[in-house]
Amino acid sequence: MTKQTILVIEDEAAIRDMLKFTLTSAEYDVLEAPNAEQGWQVANDKNPDLILLDWMLPGVSGVALAQRIRQNEKTRTIPIVMLTAKSEEDDQVQGFEAGADDYVVKPFSPRALVARVKALLRRQDVDSMQDDKVSAGKMQLDLSSHRFSVDNAEVKLGPTEFKLIQFFMSHPNRVYSRMQLLDHVWGENVVVEERTVDVHIRRLRKLLEPVGVADYIQTIRGSGYRFSVVEE
Repeated sequence: MTKQTILVIEDEAAIRDMLKFTLTSAEYDVLEAPNAEQGWQVANDKNPDLILLDWMLPGVSGVALAQRIRQNEKTRTIPIVMLTAKSEEDDQVQGFEAGADDYVVKPFSPRALVARVKALLRRQDVDSMQDDKVSAGKMQLDLSSHRFSVDNAEVKLGPTEFKLIQFFMSHPNRVYSRMQLLDHVWGENVVVEERTVDVHIRRLRKLLEPVGVADYIQTIRGSGYRFSVVEE
């Protein structure tokens, strides 16, 4: 069985070495980069299965690199776990809005980090095993090619937004609380704040607005969110 590859982008050598030891012990192959530019080159050349990305990098920040990764066709679906000493909620929101799929605050438990990495990769594996297509209103979702389109025009989504719209399209006309969405989309064993759901819903709606289907995702005050096809 081929090992999955994780790219560690971290400027502190001691933390990089610790992460490499931890991930290698968990049976992953590890690539390393000490800054954003080298990290971008490795991500683009090697197409890793997941990226651990430090926020505070010299020169170009991890947040800026996450945005670049999400904007590139080749790398946009790679899961990103942001590593940072910034623990304020606004910082976490900024990280998620930049394209991170998970957010780990330093100092962290190596075992807990590995658990979160496994959960993210498990989500990717589940998606890759599905080969059917889902349609809802003007939307089409092709799980085998990992493409999402509206009126047959492709719309680029990050991995978490893709999983959100996949879940919504597969479960229309029902209200889901933030906690239920976390369990279904992020996984029951992943510890993520409920605010994370709002951030990704906002990002998803922003991507859907230009193609006129943002109204398919409805906020139900005091309850959560509902996906329902709205025809003009």
